[in-house]
Amino acid sequence: MPSTAVPRHLRPQGKKLFSFVVVADTHINQEEDVSSSPYQTNKLANARARHVFLDIATMDPQPRFVIHLGDIVNPVPSLPTFAQAADHFKDIIKPVRVPVHVLPGNHDVGDKRIEWMPAEQVCDDFIDTYRRTFGPDYFSFVEGNTRFILINSLLLNSGLQDEARQKAWLEAELEQAAGQRVFLFMHYPPYIYARNERSNYDNLDEPGRSWLLSLMERPNVEAAFAGHVHNFWYDRVGGAELYMLPSTAFLRHDFTEFYHVAPGSEFGRGDVHKFGYFIVDLYESGHVAYSLRTLGEHAAPGAASVPARARYLAHPKVSALDTLGVELRHPWSESMQITATGGVQEFGRKWARNDYPLQALWEMGVRLAKIPEIDLAEDEPRSRMEILAPIGHQYLVTTLGMPKPALLAHDLQRLGVIGFEANLTKTAFAAGRSRLRDIRREKGVSVFYSKLLTVDPSQYDGQQFSHVVHAGFRLEELEAHEEEIRRAVQEEAIDGITVRIAPQDDVMAASRRLEAFGKQTGARIIASLKMAGPGIASEHADDVGNVAHLAKVSILARHYSGIRYIYDTFMDVDRGYFPRHAFIDRRFNPRPMARTFAMLAALFGEAGSLRCTDGLARDAGLLSFTTAQNDYQLLCLPAEQAGSTLSRLAPDAPVIDLLSGERRSCQEQLDLWRTTPQTDTPPLQVILATVQ
Repeated sequence: MPSTAVPRHLRPQGKKLFSFVVVADTHINQEEDVSSSPYQTNKLANARARHVFLDIATMDPQPRFVIHLGDIVNPVPSLPTFAQAADHFKDIIKPVRVPVHVLPGNHDVGDKRIEWMPAEQVCDDFIDTYRRTFGPDYFSFVEGNTRFILINSLLLNSGLQDEARQKAWLEAELEQAAGQRVFLFMHYPPYIYARNERSNYDNLDEPGRSWLLSLMERPNVEAAFAGHVHNFWYDRVGGAELYMLPSTAFLRHDFTEFYHVAPGSEFGRGDVHKFGYFIVDLYESGHVAYSLRTLGEHAAPGAASVPARARYLAHPKVSALDTLGVELRHPWSESMQITATGGVQEFGRKWARNDYPLQALWEMGVRLAKIPEIDLAEDEPRSRMEILAPIGHQYLVTTLGMPKPALLAHDLQRLGVIGFEANLTKTAFAAGRSRLRDIRREKGVSVFYSKLLTVDPSQYDGQQFSHVVHAGFRLEELEAHEEEIRRAVQEEAIDGITVRIAPQDDVMAASRRLEAFGKQTGARIIASLKMAGPGIASEHADDVGNVAHLAKVSILARHYSGIRYIYDTFMDVDRGYFPRHAFIDRRFNPRPMARTFAMLAALFGEAGSLRCTDGLARDAGLLSFTTAQNDYQLLCLPAEQAGSTLSRLAPDAPVIDLLSGERRSCQEQLDLWRTTPQTDTPPLQVILATVQ
């Protein structure tokens, strides 16, 4: 459960001061393509770390510094290969032109002190070896008004003399930091699921855990970063945000238990979509921690550089987009007991929470989510809502029938609940309008009426019947309900309605119609964007078409202030009815739609409103718009037609391929199409062009 304390400055304010990078668990081997691990994935650890540090070297502007959270190398200090691996690490980081600060992990100084651990454990000799090789194992430095403190978490509960020395030093550091902001860095996280969890391989034991948590709860501690688990997790300790980072080298594949499908490469260890590192932007008040996936990219020995990446950094903390969101049909804060598969996880199961959906939401910059009422009713998802609301997450709760009194008893503002979508039959809505008005007034939230279709003669042919539920108004029935909705809005029973938009609908024409309906009735609109195919048993898996649709909707959501667009759904549906691709797959890995959402959120997230300059009257494949900075054209066309359009622009006009994220000049894009075989060209091009 979250702390009852209300954290300060969780949303960044003021100007950005500088950025820094956090890397974890590189596991450098003693030789290239050689590892003591039997997994092929581990053999690529050096090449993958090399790519990361070359990637950091290309950043513009450069980060102020890099912090490595330990498990720098794979061999432990007692092995003769330790020094060789350390030399490889020092060589790999040479291209980075800013300071690289490191702290020890269990591979660097030995595992934590537990009786049953078969591996060599932390000791004075190993720590001395580390210090001779890498320097101090705990230290701090100051940048501006911020103190960055790196600790040796292996010392906690070790009984070594340095444990007491570090304890006294850290307490003194925090005393000296009064009036400063504090960021903490460590290898072992205090816990992975709950602060009172049992000891396991992945957490700190008592009494060191409680001692460290008490320090993290001090009001000037802004954030803490930990490695070791090779997975993304997020929590809050008092006002401090706690981030647990992925590895650049491999996935701790016992956590693939989260998947509801089979794991990928090497039983999940080689799931490259889970590899990555963080970029942290520090503001005058607050910070933003961005998760970057490396996708397992690697660089060969001797590589002097890697191609500069087009980075699209998005996050709910800095997104200004409240009108485009996703429907979370699947559990998004699910916890489970991770199976005892052997190795270091032999003695019983351990609890862990699946934060992969959260990671994807952050990377996309999603703030708005539609959730079912069970998330507000049950303790665990509700506790996550309370933690996430202060950093920008907003929730629209969809209910079957009237919102129940138990749901309304919660502090909705504290939970980030901005409204309810009440799915009601026409009869139930007529009978419940006064109650909806009371909910709006008493709870200070919006209420949207989503009409349930109970009888549809078109579904019956005298031979078959249908069990398919239809929620939300259809475009073609809006006119018939115009007077009813106008009266309900005037009576303050509702703020607006939910309208279904089918994949085959022209979303631009539909948006014009919804805007006109809103003006006529005073209703705000939730446009429920259905991604399902034409039938309950046919899969809709057109990722390119999905990207084109999203690109247009991303512009429309900024153009029309009275419409909220919500995609149904966030995660793939691969079983049951209406199977369809969405933003993430069933291993929680991003699909092209997720990358496009992130790109457009990063490009326009803080740009404020934009204006479509052609009145949305042109062909559905071409949309012109302007922001305070530039004029743009969005092209969702086959390559030949897109080429004809781009050829009318300046050759050096910048364009972005929204399928790949690549930035090119207009001429470079045209040349690419000319030289790419037609068989390798997507049937639809999705291009954002800057009109000069």
